[in-house]
Amino acid sequence: MILPDYKMMVISGNNPWHHHQDRNRMKRAFQKLQTVVTIDYAWTATCRFSDIVLPACTQFERNDIDVYGSYSGRGLLAMHKLVDPLYQSKSDFEIFTELTRRFGRHKEYTRGMDEMEWVRSLYADCQAANKGQFTMPDFDTFWAQGLLDFGTGKPWVRHADFRQDPEINALGTPSGFIEITSRKIARYGYDHCQGHPMWFEKSERSHGGPGSLKHPFWMQSCHPDKRLHSQMCESESFRATYAVQGREPVYINPEDAAAKGIHNGDLVRVFNDRGQLLAGAVLSDSYPRGVIRIEEGAWYGPLNEKVGAIDTYGDPNTLTQDIPSSELAQATSANTCLVDFEKYTGTVPPVTAFGGPIEVSQTLTQL
Repeated sequence: MILPDYKMMVISGNNPWHHHQDRNRMKRAFQKLQTVVTIDYAWTATCRFSDIVLPACTQFERNDIDVYGSYSGRGLLAMHKLVDPLYQSKSDFEIFTELTRRFGRHKEYTRGMDEMEWVRSLYADCQAANKGQFTMPDFDTFWAQGLLDFGTGKPWVRHADFRQDPEINALGTPSGFIEITSRKIARYGYDHCQGHPMWFEKSERSHGGPGSLKHPFWMQSCHPDKRLHSQMCESESFRATYAVQGREPVYINPEDAAAKGIHNGDLVRVFNDRGQLLAGAVLSDSYPRGVIRIEEGAWYGPLNEKVGAIDTYGDPNTLTQDIPSSELAQATSANTCLVDFEKYTGTVPPVTAFGGPIEVSQTLTQL
C-alpha cells in the first residue's frame, strides 16, 4: 500500500527533533511539508523547524491527575494548578479545543466536558476499574488530600499463572507455550525477521565489519545519566556541570584520542556520511578502543538550516541511521552507527541549540 504524501504535521507532547534518527534526512522530509505546527512550552529544535508554534503552558499551570510508581501503579497524584497560564500560553486541552472549534468538531473532541470535568471523569474511571480491590474516596476528598496511596502491593512475577499451570493458563501463542520459533512469522518471508532468532550482519559494524574502513569507530548513544532523555538539557546552570566548552561530552578511549592528538577538554568533530557535530572530549578507560559514546538527549543546534550543516552542540542523532530493526519490529537502530572523529581546529561556531526565538519587529508605513 502506498499512502499519499503528508502535507501538514501538528506536533504535541513529543519532540521528534530529539528522539528520531538522521537529522539531515529529517531536514529533507520536513522541507516537503507545507505546514508544521508545534505545541510546546520550551523552544526546542522541533519548534525551530516549525512554521507555527503555539505556546503551551506547563504542568504547573493546569489541573490534571497522574499516577506514581511507573510499574507498580502505587497511587494517584492530584496535580493542582499553581498559577494561571502565563504569557498567553494555553493548556494542550484548550489549544485543541479551540483548534477543533474552528472546523466545527469541538463537541466531539471535548465530549462536552471542560478541564476539571475530564479530571473527575478520569478519577471515576479509575474507581470503577479498582472496585473491589482498593477503597477510593470520593473525588473531592482525593482532590483535597492531593494523594491516594494504594499500598505496597504484592510481589509480581511475570507469567506466574502460566508457570503454575501452563495448560489452564496458556499464553497467547499458537501452542499456548513459550515459543522460540514462529511459523506465522516465517510465512511472512522477511529477510531480517525469520521464523526463529538469528544473527544478521549489520548495515555497518565496527572492528572489521561493513563500513569500518571508512568510519572505524562505533558510536554508542545510550540514555544519559544526568538527564531524562532531552529534559533538563536546556538548563544552562545544570548543563555547565557536565558540558565541555559548552558542548555535549564525547567519551573516548585515551589511546584512540592520543592517536589523533586529542586531549581531555578539546573540541572534537565527529562525522560520517550522514552528518557532523561538535562535542567536547572526555577521555576514559571505561570505553574500549574503537568505541566512543555521546549520550542521547543533547539538543540539536545546527549552524544553519542547510542539509549537512554542522551541529554546534553535539546531538548524536545527527549521525545515527534511520533504519528499522527489521521488517516486522520497525524499532530504531540508533546503536548501529559508525563514525570517525578528529580534533577540531577551525573557527569555533557559537552553540545554537538553546535560547528563544528571534523576535522580529515590523513597522507599518502608510503608502
